[in-house]
Amino acid sequence: MATFQHSPDFQHIPTAFDGRQARLYCYSPEMTERYAVHQPIPELAVHLGLNEEEPPSAAGSDLVWMGRIDEQKAPHLAIRAAQILRRRIRIVGPVFDHTYIHRHEKLFAADHVEWTGELGGPAKTAAFRNAAASVYTYARPYVEAGAAVFGESLRAGTPMAALAWRKGTCAEAALCEKTGVVTVISPEEDDESAAHSLASAIEEALSHDHAQVQDIGQQRFDLADHFDALATRPC
Repeated sequence: MATFQHSPDFQHIPTAFDGRQARLYCYSPEMTERYAVHQPIPELAVHLGLNEEEPPSAAGSDLVWMGRIDEQKAPHLAIRAAQILRRRIRIVGPVFDHTYIHRHEKLFAADHVEWTGELGGPAKTAAFRNAAASVYTYARPYVEAGAAVFGESLRAGTPMAALAWRKGTCAEAALCEKTGVVTVISPEEDDESAAHSLASAIEEALSHDHAQVQDIGQQRFDLADHFDALATRPC
């Protein structure tokens, strides 16, 4: 049995995994530490949906943020960072929390923001491929178990700029200096400081070579390799 830990809070019984016949896989150092009692094995998750194979990379334009729109994912920080850079940003995903949107209404209604709703298949792949960079955010207390957006963006050839509040997160596990930029700041910093730090990371990510990002992304997030890793018992 092989299980990938996609929830940061799910509790297993103490004897659920033995590290060989019953194995738990975790995306980030943060998650590996969180489930240390179960002897987790580090492994990046690969997500590839129907008709989501990526065409050759393109330079793209503007920015994209993709995910569920709620307090935990904190897209308002990406919107503010784009505003600082005077760049347009596409917000892709379903709305989970209308109260959250109302609280940041001025940002979500700004002229530089384009709403697309939830996308899948070729449209989702195109949203990544057609961007100059994709942006990743999350709220201070939230623990990301293993976001799909990292592999999806890199496989499409789009570099990433990520905001993190601590070391050892999924962003650091997924990205390298050739594929993206992770800015780690103290959770005590306010949203405006965080947005400025993220804006600097975006500027740096925009200089990355899209073809190289795609080459690395498709190697690191290879579907067959991911399946083999989960299907092969460790020595």
